[in-house]
Amino acid sequence: MKSHDYYRKKAEELVSQMTIEEQASQLTYKSPAIERLGVPAYNWWNEALHGVARAGTATVFPQAIGMAAIFDDHFLTKVAKAIALEARAKYNESSKHGDRDIYKGLTLWSPNVNIFRDPRWGRGHETYGEDPFLSSRLGVSFIKGLQGDSEFLMTAACVKHFAVHSGPEDLRHEFNAEVSLKDLWETYLPAFEACVKEGQVEAVMGAYNRTNGEPCCGSYALLRDILREQWGFQGHVVSDCWAIKDFHMYHMVTKTPEESVALAIDAGCDLNCGNMYLMLLVALKEGLITEEHITRAAVRLFTTRFKLGLFDQTDFDNIPYEVVDCKEHQELAIEAARKGAVLLKNDGILPIDKKQVKTIGVIGPNADSRLALKGNYYGSASRYITLLEGIQDEAGDSIRVLYSIGCELVKDRSEVLAQANDRLMEAVTVAEHSDLVILCLGLDETIEGEEGDEGNNYASGDKPDIELPAVQKNLLEKIVATGKPTILCLIAGSAINLSFAHEHCNAVLTTWYPGARGGKAIADLLFGNCSPSGKLPVTFYRSLDNLPPFTDYSMKNRTYRYIEEEPLYPFGYGLTYGNAVCKSAELVGTVELEKDLEITATVQNQSNIAIEDVLQTYIKDEQSKYAVRNTSLCGFLRVALGAHEEKVVKLTISFNSLKVVNDQGERILDSKKFKLYVGFSGPDARSIELTGKTPVCIPIEL
Repeated sequence: MKSHDYYRKKAEELVSQMTIEEQASQLTYKSPAIERLGVPAYNWWNEALHGVARAGTATVFPQAIGMAAIFDDHFLTKVAKAIALEARAKYNESSKHGDRDIYKGLTLWSPNVNIFRDPRWGRGHETYGEDPFLSSRLGVSFIKGLQGDSEFLMTAACVKHFAVHSGPEDLRHEFNAEVSLKDLWETYLPAFEACVKEGQVEAVMGAYNRTNGEPCCGSYALLRDILREQWGFQGHVVSDCWAIKDFHMYHMVTKTPEESVALAIDAGCDLNCGNMYLMLLVALKEGLITEEHITRAAVRLFTTRFKLGLFDQTDFDNIPYEVVDCKEHQELAIEAARKGAVLLKNDGILPIDKKQVKTIGVIGPNADSRLALKGNYYGSASRYITLLEGIQDEAGDSIRVLYSIGCELVKDRSEVLAQANDRLMEAVTVAEHSDLVILCLGLDETIEGEEGDEGNNYASGDKPDIELPAVQKNLLEKIVATGKPTILCLIAGSAINLSFAHEHCNAVLTTWYPGARGGKAIADLLFGNCSPSGKLPVTFYRSLDNLPPFTDYSMKNRTYRYIEEEPLYPFGYGLTYGNAVCKSAELVGTVELEKDLEITATVQNQSNIAIEDVLQTYIKDEQSKYAVRNTSLCGFLRVALGAHEEKVVKLTISFNSLKVVNDQGERILDSKKFKLYVGFSGPDARSIELTGKTPVCIPIEL
């Protein structure tokens, strides 16, 4: 790709021919045409969280949290490339037909790299989980897949929501997230920094809330000092939608709309998702801003449009419509769902032996739900395969599949005139007449999602707790009470207390929101066509008793790095049908200051089936008072192993992993002794208990 300066100069030349009124008109998400200059209308708002969203047909991949569970940055790049191809194909057709509507452009407002710090947050499933390192690596990979490596950007990615943003949803328009410099630079900013510096992301979206007193879309600390000056960001900044009106309506940091737009554009917000920037000319007339503010923003936005080749002929113009929801992308989405599902418990009931089973009972509100496949921010697939349908297809004619919804997601009855629990008897009957039960429980976007989303049961989109809804807990208890072998398939985007299920179910598989044909993928896992291989990108807690209040942004006792009690299922945990072990691991050469560490590990599959598993490395600082309480992920590698196969693999660990963040937010080397753990799960006691394996420990001394 040509240099940023090359495209900026072209933008400057075009913008210089515009009147100040024309320039200002380009700074809202619905940029009108300037016909005398040959500038077509352009709508900046498009979404691509796990597929091109809200613009008709597209491949619907698993929700972001499900793709995070794959722990494979290269695979995520592959997914993002498929999404970008479909976005280009759809753009080619819409522009050809003069359709410049919302969700049809090439500026994709993804990925979301906010830290999933609290399991109650309704939008956590849009993220890559609770760990800054994992979020960094996956965010960079997704951006590279969306933007490509050609002369022009295939699409323009946008990393969001900058910064320190993870609920509560119902307070986001007025909330001030207070955070220490240590937590800011240790937890909340690393993924954004990586996406800017390594991913070269084209756009950054500000958050709704304030951070340490400043509204994020008008924050000098975030947008000017950190993003532009410290990180050297050259792209454009967009506000979250209608966030700028919050400045004077809810945050009360300004008094008028004119003051709000002046603050936003002066701090460095170039594009307004909303309509407040229609007041820019009034703010200019009142002397609150200068023409240079408007021109600067316009140049940044047109630089992006030139980078996309919107005023040139590009190879992307020839991408045919037929790539949209094509067979190759559908298969990739199914593969992603297979790789991301996490097996949390298995007493040997899985995989299901078709020769031993004559009747399977499929029960639960998510068994035959299309909505539960999707997550949120999704497109429309050409075909959906629910879990029930996937199981029926895989069972074939040799196994009878009985079905009952059992209960609704939240409501206590299916028929309005019926008594409460009107489907419970049928579900118990199905269980009693089955050799084994596959119980499909969980959530969907009507329970966990974004503030203001239509249909959220809890209005804000956040969860009030981490329990299954009462009707589902009742169903679970009644089914296991039948004594029939029970496999729980949890379809949800966040951590849920599964203590009862862990105690009473024979197997537990979390599928996240597995995408349009997720039922096919999950059936493949249940019947052993492939082995589960996903790992948890979030901690599954036993309760909220010891978690700080939702509004407390301190990391104390949050996530696996700072947790003080034993979790139910720890970060990085996930079983397979095989038995991958790390037999040995060692450093290559000596440790040198500021030089990345190289590790070789000998891994072996001690089983007679082919598997994939994720080799993980964690660092523990032995001396510094600034070290995280527990350990930190610093490397991961998805490994394919044939039956009884042994291989030697290599991992590179950044020297920065040995550094800590002090109270001033500075990343420093503050220790000489470390422990590096290498294994297929974390080094915590709960992981060792659940897997029966202890990671290899490599002492490091500088």
